[in-house]
Amino acid sequence: MTNSEPPFTIGVEEEYLLVDPTSRDVASDPPAEFMDECERLLEGHATPEFLRSQIEIGTSVCRNVKQAREELAQLRTTVAEVAVKHGLTPIAASTHPFADWAAQRHTDKERYKVLARDMQTTARRMLICGLHVHVGIDDDELRIDLMNQVVYFLPHLLVLSTSSPFWQGRNTGLMSYRISVFDELPRTGLPERFESWGEYARHVDVMTKAGLLEDATKLWWDVRPSARFPTLEMRIPDICSRVDDSICIAALFICLLSMLCRLRRSNQRWRLYSNLLVNENRWRAQRYGYNEGLVDFGIGRVVPYAELLEEILELVREDAERLDCLAETEHARDILRRGTSAHRQLQIFEAAEGDNTERHGAALRAVVDWLIEEFTAGL
Repeated sequence: MTNSEPPFTIGVEEEYLLVDPTSRDVASDPPAEFMDECERLLEGHATPEFLRSQIEIGTSVCRNVKQAREELAQLRTTVAEVAVKHGLTPIAASTHPFADWAAQRHTDKERYKVLARDMQTTARRMLICGLHVHVGIDDDELRIDLMNQVVYFLPHLLVLSTSSPFWQGRNTGLMSYRISVFDELPRTGLPERFESWGEYARHVDVMTKAGLLEDATKLWWDVRPSARFPTLEMRIPDICSRVDDSICIAALFICLLSMLCRLRRSNQRWRLYSNLLVNENRWRAQRYGYNEGLVDFGIGRVVPYAELLEEILELVREDAERLDCLAETEHARDILRRGTSAHRQLQIFEAAEGDNTERHGAALRAVVDWLIEEFTAGL
């Protein structure tokens, strides 16, 4: 067991959709100059995504949550400014309210051509965006141990991020339909449990030698050891429409890892529950968000999410104070008070449509208008 403290650096990646501000539809063929200018201005912090209608941005390796917030705000601002110059506007939502996935084009890069060829329609449907949070854990064995333990909390973090209630013009009845789309791909969902880094590495080696995947970057679990950096990478959240919500979830993730390290130093650990059980909470988070609560497996019953959140905030308070992100973690209460992006989208849609189904299209466009405003809100 390592006695050294992990660096607990943090990096955040966000994926955005590019929208035509006139039609409010996704811009399936944005001008190449948009991406070229973003890459030039953001110097390695902006990259194309699988679909041409998307862009991914990523912070540098940040010392703390506050630096990550500053960088994310600047990245969003720059992307928005460049987009306007090219007749576009970005939104941060994990699905677009009415865009047609079949009308999208994938980026002309070899890795994306291979993905489209291998995954076929499951890849072409990937008109979805996510939030990824990297936390610096430079010890391989510790990284695997923390991955095994933090799985329990992933549904709780998904709840706070939900932003994908619509798909192709329909209310799906789910707060995170993105999860349903992404789960069609192989090697997604909750990670396997490994006893050691060596066991993990052997499994990856078997798959790469058999030609099943190029490397560990093709393991798209909800949380995974990054194949590129000495980090533990959380991938379960929807992209948040507001930057402060993204930062809240990032802060909670790093604080949960710090709390688990603190337990480990006292020869304690979080109880490991089977994926069968955790997947039930994952589904409840995906389906209901915070509306119907999650299961507290310690007591064996469904508990209102607000109560579970207070328990988590108390659990990580010491860590949040040490990492100077107490306000960022407690922002979770604000998310519950006003609703996640999914809740707000549904409210706006229902208010705009009312009892008249002929207003359906206009109501969906009203949701897009709100998402456009949210992208730079509070920056």
